Amino acid sequence: MSDSATNGSTGTGGGRGPASGPGDGTRAVRAGLPEPVKHEPTLPGPVFAAHFHLPGDPTGPYTYGRDENPTWTHLESAIGELEAPGQDGVETLVFASGMAAISSVLFSQLRAGDTAVLPDDGYQALPLVRAQLEAYGIEVRTAPTGQDAQLDVLDGAKLLWIETPSNPGLDVCDVRRLAEAAHARGALVAVDNTLATPLGQRPLELGADFSVASGTKQLTGHGDVLLGYVAGRDAGAMAAVRRWRKIVGAIPGPMEAWLAHRSIATLQLRVDRQDATALRVAEALRSRPEITGLRHPGLPDDPSHKVASQQMLRYGCVVSFTLPSRARADRFLDALHLVEGATSFGGVRSTAERRGRWGGDAVPEGFIRLSVGAEDPDDLVADLLRALDETAD
Repeated sequence: MSDSATNGSTGTGGGRGPASGPGDGTRAVRAGLPEPVKHEPTLPGPVFAAHFHLPGDPTGPYTYGRDENPTWTHLESAIGELEAPGQDGVETLVFASGMAAISSVLFSQLRAGDTAVLPDDGYQALPLVRAQLEAYGIEVRTAPTGQDAQLDVLDGAKLLWIETPSNPGLDVCDVRRLAEAAHARGALVAVDNTLATPLGQRPLELGADFSVASGTKQLTGHGDVLLGYVAGRDAGAMAAVRRWRKIVGAIPGPMEAWLAHRSIATLQLRVDRQDATALRVAEALRSRPEITGLRHPGLPDDPSHKVASQQMLRYGCVVSFTLPSRARADRFLDALHLVEGATSFGGVRSTAERRGRWGGDAVPEGFIRLSVGAEDPDDLVADLLRALDETAD
């Protein structure tokens, strides 16, 4: 296991040391800030503008509000610094939601007659995406995330879509291995980095062409912003993504972009606390006889741990497990005091849900996805164990 992964699993990691550049905390606090100007705020407020003064020829960075906004620029710079620290030539574009970002890559890079490879155990909206791709004449193949199964269906593909760790099953695949295999076959590679965040995994450094994520989740972490982004190194491919954003108009509001940038300053603090607590929660649940299928990449005996420890800096804030029945799962969720019943994940307040209620995930009826927040670890563990005791059959 790498030192960074060890740090991530214990929640004490600060990222790279001074010899190789700023640590994750320093980078997150200062990412995307403009040069200081006397009497100006360190983080300028949101710019609310549908249009900008533009006499004469339409030159310069800001012309119309659907194309660019100074508040987006600061946020895009911040995310780029986290996704590819110290690297030149990486462009980041922000979107109105994670699905807007996902759609921008798939629909800007694929044409009728192309083939895309998607995970069959990823985010539950992917089947909807698959149906739309197929309606446009694009062939879609799927395979599970675990054991790099997508390798078996890569031949002839134009684009490989990876989601690692997968949501909600928490399987992990070897990004570098898959990227090398895809590139050898002439395919582009996009990685959904939502669950890991840039502090947990850097897909571009692992060989991916695109790192895509929902900023709604742990990146912003407060459950009050819908946001997505795409980061990539290839100028031509990113120009197509930008064009798609312009055509569709899937742009974030300036207030959402500003809130997201403000929230990134505490990303390392939140991630280290939440991810360390998630591992502790997983360890506490291991001894419970009513729980099966317990998953967290940080557990040494987790099926994904070996690969995760080789490519992840931190293991994430999500724990999944299965209770014996739908009724037991519902009783357990109702009995919790510190965990809110809600969808999504990555927020500072712990949330959990029975994923089968949506009908889009191939999981047992008693499957629980638990997103660990920033509560005191002792309090959270005690609440979970108490709820299990009180709802025992």
